[in-house]
Amino acid sequence: MKQRTRNPYVFRGLIYCAACDRRMQGQYNHGAAYYRCRFPQEYALANQVEHPSNVYLREDALTNPLDTWLASAFTPHRLQQTITAMTDAQPLEHPPALATAAQAIITDCDTKLERYRAALDAGADPTVVTGWITQTQAECARAEADLHTQSGTGPRRMSRTEISNLVRALGDIAGVLRDADSADKAEVYRQLGLRLTYEAETQTVRASVDLSAHRGVMVCVRGGT
Repeated sequence: MKQRTRNPYVFRGLIYCAACDRRMQGQYNHGAAYYRCRFPQEYALANQVEHPSNVYLREDALTNPLDTWLASAFTPHRLQQTITAMTDAQPLEHPPALATAAQAIITDCDTKLERYRAALDAGADPTVVTGWITQTQAECARAEADLHTQSGTGPRRMSRTEISNLVRALGDIAGVLRDADSADKAEVYRQLGLRLTYEAETQTVRASVDLSAHRGVMVCVRGGT
């Protein structure tokens, strides 16, 4: 049985400071959980960041509004709309620059090899042309190795079906959030790939959900008892 921490932080590792994009750290004060971003003045000057010495966010000021938003977004009558929004919000897939360059080299080598073979057929010196072919084939082999290394390194967009399956694997999100204790709430947030960004100046939190980090590894969480 997993031991629960005495003072659990529901949003541990999930809240970021908008000013510096660093994770905010949990801190208890008079029995209440807070999240704090401390940015010493010399660091702010060195990094050209306008940042208060300390940024604080109280946990219980965020929990209810966030749970209300999530419960609303994942209710049965809005589920398809939410899945569509999550599918469309994914970044477009772009092949890594090195893979694109390697593919261009391979295409160029293929063109050269066709010309060299045509030159042989036309009566060019076989010794000279064979040297060209050997050099080009070696260049092509290096590019193919680079392409193989780069393939699959970029993020892959999830299909609508994959997102639907992961959402359904979580079960009744609204029910779990309503009844769960702090540790189980934290597990739901983690599995949703929740990211919270706190803007201290406006005292607002931007929330986003990203299931891509958890594709294929979703587990069930229990409600409160």
